[in-house]
Amino acid sequence: MRPECQSYRDSLMGRTNQTLSLCRFPDRGALDSVTSQRDRIQLPRNMIENSMFEEEPDVVDLAKEPCLHPLEPDEVEYEPRSSRLLVRGLGEHEIDDDEEDYESSAKLLGMSFMNRSSGLRNNMSVYRQNPNGSCSVPSTRTMVVCTVVLVIAVSLIMAIYLLPKCTFSKEGCHKKNHTMELIYPLATNGKLFPWAKIRLPPDVVPLHYDLVLQPNLTTLKFAGSVKIVVNIIHVTWKIVLHSSGLNITKATITSAGGHQAKSVEFLEYPLHDQIAVMAPEALLVGQNYTVNIEYSSNLSDTYYGFYKISYKDENSKQRWFAATQFEPLAARSAFPCFDEPAFKATFLIKIKRDEKLSTLSNMPKKATTPVTNGIVQDEFFVSLKMSTYLVAFVVADLKNISRETNGSLVSVYAIPQHLNQVGYALNTAVKLLEFYQKYFFINYPLEKLDLVAIPDFQSGAMENWGLITFRETTLLFDSNTSSARDKKLITAVIAHELAHQWFGNLVTMEWWNDLWLNEGFATFMEYFAMEEIFPELHSDEDLLNLIFKAMMKDSLNSSHPVSSAVQSSEQIEEMFDALSYIKGASLLLMLKHYLTKDVFQAGIEVYLHNHNYGSAQSDDLWDSMNEITNGTLDVKKLMKTWILHKGFPLVTVVRKGKNISVQQEKFLYRVEPENWTADASYLWHIPLTYITSSCNFTHCTNAYLLDQKSAVIELPEEVEWIKFNVDMNGYYIVHYAEDWKTLIDLLKKNHTALSPKDRANLINNIFNLAGLGKESLEKAFELIDYLNKESSTAPLTQALFQLSLIYSLLEKKGEQQLAARVMHRIEHLLGDKIDQQRWTDDGTLSERELRSTLLAFACTHNMRNCRATATEMFEKWMKSNGTMSLPSDVMKAIFTAGAKSSNGWEFLLKMYSSSVSEAEKSKMIEALASTEDVRKLIWLMQNCLEGEVIRAQELSHIIATISQSLPGYLLAWDFVKENWEKLTRKFHLGSYTIQNIISSSTSQFATKAHLLEVKSFFESKSEESSQLRCVKEAIDTIQLNIQWMERNLAKLQELL
Repeated sequence: MRPECQSYRDSLMGRTNQTLSLCRFPDRGALDSVTSQRDRIQLPRNMIENSMFEEEPDVVDLAKEPCLHPLEPDEVEYEPRSSRLLVRGLGEHEIDDDEEDYESSAKLLGMSFMNRSSGLRNNMSVYRQNPNGSCSVPSTRTMVVCTVVLVIAVSLIMAIYLLPKCTFSKEGCHKKNHTMELIYPLATNGKLFPWAKIRLPPDVVPLHYDLVLQPNLTTLKFAGSVKIVVNIIHVTWKIVLHSSGLNITKATITSAGGHQAKSVEFLEYPLHDQIAVMAPEALLVGQNYTVNIEYSSNLSDTYYGFYKISYKDENSKQRWFAATQFEPLAARSAFPCFDEPAFKATFLIKIKRDEKLSTLSNMPKKATTPVTNGIVQDEFFVSLKMSTYLVAFVVADLKNISRETNGSLVSVYAIPQHLNQVGYALNTAVKLLEFYQKYFFINYPLEKLDLVAIPDFQSGAMENWGLITFRETTLLFDSNTSSARDKKLITAVIAHELAHQWFGNLVTMEWWNDLWLNEGFATFMEYFAMEEIFPELHSDEDLLNLIFKAMMKDSLNSSHPVSSAVQSSEQIEEMFDALSYIKGASLLLMLKHYLTKDVFQAGIEVYLHNHNYGSAQSDDLWDSMNEITNGTLDVKKLMKTWILHKGFPLVTVVRKGKNISVQQEKFLYRVEPENWTADASYLWHIPLTYITSSCNFTHCTNAYLLDQKSAVIELPEEVEWIKFNVDMNGYYIVHYAEDWKTLIDLLKKNHTALSPKDRANLINNIFNLAGLGKESLEKAFELIDYLNKESSTAPLTQALFQLSLIYSLLEKKGEQQLAARVMHRIEHLLGDKIDQQRWTDDGTLSERELRSTLLAFACTHNMRNCRATATEMFEKWMKSNGTMSLPSDVMKAIFTAGAKSSNGWEFLLKMYSSSVSEAEKSKMIEALASTEDVRKLIWLMQNCLEGEVIRAQELSHIIATISQSLPGYLLAWDFVKENWEKLTRKFHLGSYTIQNIISSSTSQFATKAHLLEVKSFFESKSEESSQLRCVKEAIDTIQLNIQWMERNLAKLQELL
């Protein structure tokens, strides 16, 4: 999936009033009767947490285990809370060596006997009742004796019961033949649900689904039925699978070869989105069974599952469109299924629809048959073996163009009025598909590949096998209004999604902790393919900027390893972030350069061949690489230091004659003692690269593996200068100590001695080191003094980015005069470059993109005569009623200037409503959000959330733009606070959109008052909200801003 341009505690833990029932593996009837007991006791919360969230060995089926030691009624305590009852079953089991220690068992059993002994205390009350009913106070001696007796009795019971069965060590209690703790929640009907974990049990696996759906685009509901053929791995009486928000009306089960479907009881546990089909008899190992479930639901009004979209056709009539977005966890809201990536199966899909509409799914259409008057059924061919999150279907009125390549029909679909904008996407998709087939030595395995532009879509795109869905701005290219940057975006997104057809679809990560195997690889291949096929786009510069931004995120305490343990839905959603995508891609880029491109490519081939149609973990990739390196390099050992640890190294370089000393440490903002202790000794295996003054061409790149804390590299001769991390192909920052002055002088005298990427890398590194306090801000400003001679996009955009960060912080802090001096410094450096820009679309793509960046920046900040020129062009366009053609590369700058006036803003909004170009509308959105009129900004955000004039898919973009301005940044935060529940209902907690909204609405804060406000707001929300990693990241960022201002404000006043 292409996003929109640590393990937390399980969500159950947010509930503080959990209570448990105690029973020793009762039979099903006994379990049901638990709920009739009356005595209640609440266990301490920490005890519940200790046991609830440890991994437990597989549960022996409840229905088959007789109650070994039934407890008396007064020994079974419970307190139902809402629809959930947590029941702890205690049974005699050996614990496998690889299971976790259950330290809380001793505590629990101790508490259990304490509960029992409390009953004795009640019967042996030390209070004596007088005939008149009053109580006389016992003597002190009686009290003391009773207390001592009680303590001794309880101690003996605990010692006798526990000690023979437990060997204590510093690791905890190691039990032999010890009782096993299990927690069983309460289903919606009040019965016990036979499974307690978020992950599904491994005793049943799906083989095939027959899915029939009938969406109704008038009532906006859908009906469905699914037949799932399952295979039994372990004897069981239950089949647990996923279902979310489905109204299940019937469930049956049929044995292999059996002709009669037997009705079965099914239980629902919504907290985990699970249902349990309770078999009437034991399901036997190796046998296949068919589960048939009938259900209905509403088409979703969020962007998840099977959802509805409204749009206006050519005649401005409202039409409806139904599409799917299942990744990561929403297939379960369209049909009951085993909704985990490793549970791969084949799918036969049938969709009943209005005969005037059309349907698409993963596979080609096999047949269309009439059902009733005006309704037909489309049947698609059986799919290849795949994960549920890749299943997709669309029901809409669509048009397409197609072309065949290598036995596969490639088609691009859009609503009819956009059909003239799909040509570029088709040509690009065909070129990329052919490239990937040659590079991977594996043909695309399906007979067709559809790319569909969806009118309202949260992500950038989604890689469903054979049916890739896109936001319209990432697929449609309008030659009149699409800029050079738009072309690059469309190319990149198509390249990303096509790479997924191999990385993700053919070979899928086993669980979401290794999402980077999907997304990091697709991102890496996206940029690699673009360099190979479309070198004129200079996509490597974009990847460079993305890596810089990912490192900002990765340098915070709130960061996480690329491969991180996840369980809850929020944790899984949050894995779709810059680290899984960009850091993952960066690590693969570093490995490719270290291994050489041929060895790397061969390793990829082995990986794809070894695991096709299956699932994989990170180690499987490294093992495949090791097959090629054949003992010359342990790739697993090297790469584990990068993917299992958060952050990245800072390499300090000291040059003395021919000797170069290099030393690594963790680059970390806001070093906190407890974190630093754990990380100080951490070693990355860093494939260092460097060039020197004696030979600075690419073929002269030298390599050195730094796998120790420090080392000395001996050069063959003394050199004038040395530059590490050639072209920023490594994921680390370099501090040159005394050598910064040498490099600064080099840039002033002969900046082209280094590549544009190396120059951008130096700018990024020195500003990061200044933020860390390792280098002075004065030296950072000195390094960029050469920029008036710079003509390359990468270093110019990186310098502009760094200076804009400083300007924004000063402006929001109220340091307007100092902010103006920063802007004056930018104008001094880049003013001539801005004056050289022409208001046209000519030049190379890289030049055109630089023009867009510089003129948009100049017009926003009223620099030179940019705004006057842009305003004049806007007024001419407005007088022509929008019919005059504007240069696409400078369109955003023109719209932004025009939106400064009230009339211009209103006209722009009117044109937005009638425009058929998504590229043009995207530029209009940004301009509308750039106004300084507070009422207009509030209306814009509110209207976008409602999706009336502007689609809700644009909201995070609007909030990010508004947050940049002085009047807007507080408005954006207020909007987020006031609409938090609506936002999380529409976009889901942890989603990429929510991450962006939180980040952009808080990243400008730099005061302790704002820090407290942000902390207090999220602490007042649910535990799921307050524990989001993006919330912790926002708090880290504000603290960093405060620290930066404290450290640098006085220095800036001197410098500027």
